[in-house]
Amino acid sequence: MFVTHIECTVCGQRHEAGRLLTVCQACGQMLAVRYDLPRAAEAVSKETLRSRPPGMYRFRELLPLAATEEPVTLGEGGTPLLALPRLAAHLGLRHLWAKDEGQNPTGTFKARGLGMAITKARTLGVRGLMIPSAGNAGGAAAVYGARAGLPVAVVVPRDTPEAAVAEAALAGAHVFTIDGTIATAGRAIASVAPALGWFDLATLKEPYRLEGKKTMGLELAEQLGWDAPDVLVYPTGGGTGLVGIWKAYEELGAMGWVKAGQPRFIAVQAEGCAPLVHAWKDKAETTSPVENPVTDAPGLRVPGPFAGRQMLRILRDTGGFPQPVGEREIVDAQRLMARIEGIWTAPEAAATLAALLHMKDEGQVEPTTRIVLVLTGAGIKYPPPPMPRPVHLQGSAEAMLARFREAIGS
Repeated sequence: MFVTHIECTVCGQRHEAGRLLTVCQACGQMLAVRYDLPRAAEAVSKETLRSRPPGMYRFRELLPLAATEEPVTLGEGGTPLLALPRLAAHLGLRHLWAKDEGQNPTGTFKARGLGMAITKARTLGVRGLMIPSAGNAGGAAAVYGARAGLPVAVVVPRDTPEAAVAEAALAGAHVFTIDGTIATAGRAIASVAPALGWFDLATLKEPYRLEGKKTMGLELAEQLGWDAPDVLVYPTGGGTGLVGIWKAYEELGAMGWVKAGQPRFIAVQAEGCAPLVHAWKDKAETTSPVENPVTDAPGLRVPGPFAGRQMLRILRDTGGFPQPVGEREIVDAQRLMARIEGIWTAPEAAATLAALLHMKDEGQVEPTTRIVLVLTGAGIKYPPPPMPRPVHLQGSAEAMLARFREAIGS
């Protein structure tokens, strides 16, 4: 209703809205939807929003929906901003929250982006969808494709978590595995999709997935009383969510809705796959692909993010930086989050806590710093980290009582 055009984020080339678009037709870079923000601000108020039901489509004026366009939805969005008081006290902090995206319909933040992208794909007449994925995006694409009545093909690396593969297959997608990484899967789809006449839904290679992910930032601002945290810690593979949250705050700022500017963005990457970290050290304008990327956090195994240039610019403009974390640190953080706050989060999401531990040790945050960790998915979709074997009870009541006392240290 309020879209003015689609714009290249690098060269500024304007593209007509309402057309099926991938990348900029002038320079091949990432596209973004632009809105008439003053008119949107006149059409909706903060008070109006409060009366709307939860979910990401309550922000309809800041989404690329036509007046009569019905979204393909399973109730995504509206995830809680959870205070983490026990974890904060453990770390010597006063203000720590988690935006828990694991409570979305498909168990991850991917539901937002794929719901929006598939809504627009259906409206614009797409015949079928193809997506390269590290797991969760493929599952979400399959689910929302089924909801929309569109066929979906998913290509994932051979070692993708079984739950994500099962999710896609159960929803009727054509699932293919491939040796290599999500980049390998992306190249395969780029060569096949045009020949089949299907649409390539690769990360940030169409402008609407970003708009769905943007709603994380819109919700976060509202949940903080139309304010920004001092620091936002984000697990960064393809980076759609990081760019989306930044875009949300930019638009809210232009509407005069937020008290503060952008948060300081921290992009968390695995040490074995850290293209942003390498580019940052080299003072490069964009990222270069990582050869032989290695990490057990599938969502962080993105060796050459398409939006590397845009993410580096966001980090520099907001005073942030990329933070690498090790594999052991991710597992330890996953256990710490569960033990202290009762949240079983995905390895990628746990990496945010691992990064925060680094930042605390290095004096990057103060006790009064207001920090949000974005937990991008639920841990239940992944193989659990190694755990001690449960204690087996048998014998008399006295024998079982002795086992209890031995186990709990009483």
